[in-house]
Order: sequence, then C-alpha cells, then structure tokens
Amino acid sequence: MAKESMIERQKKRERLVKQYAAKRASLKEIANDESKPMEERFKARLKLAELPRNSSPTRLNNRCQLTGRPRAYYRKLKLSRIMLRDLASQGKIPGMVKSSW
Repeated sequence: MAKESMIERQKKRERLVKQYAAKRASLKEIANDESKPMEERFKARLKLAELPRNSSPTRLNNRCQLTGRPRAYYRKLKLSRIMLRDLASQGKIPGMVKSSW
C-alpha cells in the first residue's frame, strides 16, 4: 500500500470538515446551551466525540499546494517560501521579479 501524501490527507480533512460542519454545529449548540438539562447536553458531547477526528476544523493546516509543506506558507499564493522562490526565479509568477544585489 502506497503512503498517503500530506496533500491528499489535507484534501480528505477538508472534505470531512465540510461534510460534518452542520452536524457538528448543531451538537455544539446543544452542548453549550445552559437552558437544556445536563443529561441532554452530556449526550450531545458524547455524540460530538463520536464524530471523525478529522472532521474538526482545527485539524486543518495551511499547506503548500505543490509540496505539502506546512511552514513558511504564503496565504495569497498558497505556496511555501521555497516553491515561491523557485517559481519566481523561473518567471512563472506574473509580476514577480527576483532581485539580486
């Protein structure tokens, strides 16, 4: 079995977050509603814990679209600093010129 790349894993997480967003929001609303009885709130918390771990939005990272690198990420371009520099040096990013001194 081939090892799953981080880019593919990130896409899977994004899909799960989108899929379970409504259910997660409704369960959180019930669990945090002080007017509901304690048992009902506890059941909502248990159901929330049963949802897939990767369906939580906090599991998402900003990652480079080409390499999957999580650090030094430029949000506007969705690239890491290394790929940004490589593509800029090759002239593949419009309006960006590599300066040298």
